Amino acid sequence: MSTVQAITPDQVVDTARYPLSQLDSAEGRAVITRARRELAASGCTVLPDFIRPSLREALEQECAALAPHAHYDVETVNVYNIAVDQELPEDHPGRRTFQRGNAFVPRDRVPVTSLIGSLYSHTAFQDFVARCFGLPRLHELADPLSGLVLNVVAPGMEHPWHFDTNEFTVSLLTREAQDGGDFEYCPNIRSAQDEHFDDVRDVLDGRGERLTRRLPLHPGDLQLFKGRYSLHRVSPVRGALARHSAIFAYSERPGVIGSVARTRQLFGRVLPEHLAAEGRAVRGDQLLD
Repeated sequence: MSTVQAITPDQVVDTARYPLSQLDSAEGRAVITRARRELAASGCTVLPDFIRPSLREALEQECAALAPHAHYDVETVNVYNIAVDQELPEDHPGRRTFQRGNAFVPRDRVPVTSLIGSLYSHTAFQDFVARCFGLPRLHELADPLSGLVLNVVAPGMEHPWHFDTNEFTVSLLTREAQDGGDFEYCPNIRSAQDEHFDDVRDVLDGRGERLTRRLPLHPGDLQLFKGRYSLHRVSPVRGALARHSAIFAYSERPGVIGSVARTRQLFGRVLPEHLAAEGRAVRGDQLLD
């Protein structure tokens, strides 16, 4: 956004509630303690009204201006983001397919001086997020496309049930749908040791009410989420407005770059950095995805 230049997190964030520059204060420790407790219990925590009310309209407008740059391609997927024609047992949940209609604005289309660009790269924000997750440090992805993205779910579209490749996700809702577009998740439905295919299948077949939670989110809310082990989705968006959310991608280790196949799937293109890094990724578990 051209009217916002060299803005700092303290100008963007409601620091009376979330004191980014004073994390060792009593208030800062209380916020971090609550976030860690909720993440440990359910794999998710929401920091409501994280963005100052005076900037929420500017945030919405900024991301709405970016949304036309999203790569849009409806495709048939499954919850594991593996090939849908892969040979699997008849009752395997990976055989259930969905139409993924959400789109992503890549990082190289997001100005570094934008509200979300300034927040993503600032060390105070990164330190805050790391502490909430109980990590010593976080690194921005080295990936030139997927480090910071805007997720766009247009009316009539959805982001169907899936697991994340990263162990944790940080997102900021910037515009609500008029109807629908709910975030739904199944806390810790699997672990690094057990896929729990029966439970996943129950959710996909509409029998997973006992496992599923619906999370109200509003513009300006920051969500910290462990999406590697929790099945989740954004339900179909209805009405005239698309749902927008900024996704801040970090890693515990430096130099992380997405695979060629996944990058092309999300953004419709790859760059030399993706080709050079192909085959060097190190997996932290043996999960299907």
